[in-house]
Amino acid sequence: MSTRTFRIMVRGVFDGLGPEQRAELLARAGEHDILRAAFTPEGNLSYDVAARPAFTFRYLDGGETEEDILEATERAETAAKAWLDERGYGHKNLRSTAEDLSRAPLGKRQRREAARKSG
Repeated sequence: MSTRTFRIMVRGVFDGLGPEQRAELLARAGEHDILRAAFTPEGNLSYDVAARPAFTFRYLDGGETEEDILEATERAETAAKAWLDERGYGHKNLRSTAEDLSRAPLGKRQRREAARKSG
């Protein structure tokens, strides 16, 4: 059972898209709108290729220890590359950021709830 939740973002830029690929991305843009972005185990892609060629994949993963975030990040990068490669979308400048939610600071509402439970 995993005790830590990781949010991983893999960012990059589409590169060398042909007219058909660009048209396909534009046609499916509504499915990949930033307003629908979510962190999911299978990964969620968002982009606005009409404005710029950048994209972001968001992944949700887990692990037992703090070090597991490295493996989770590697899995996310591999999955993002596979998705792009399967569709023949050229890409460059892939970079990842990961956050261990167990180490994230609590928000105001979460602090009040924690104080109420402990007090």
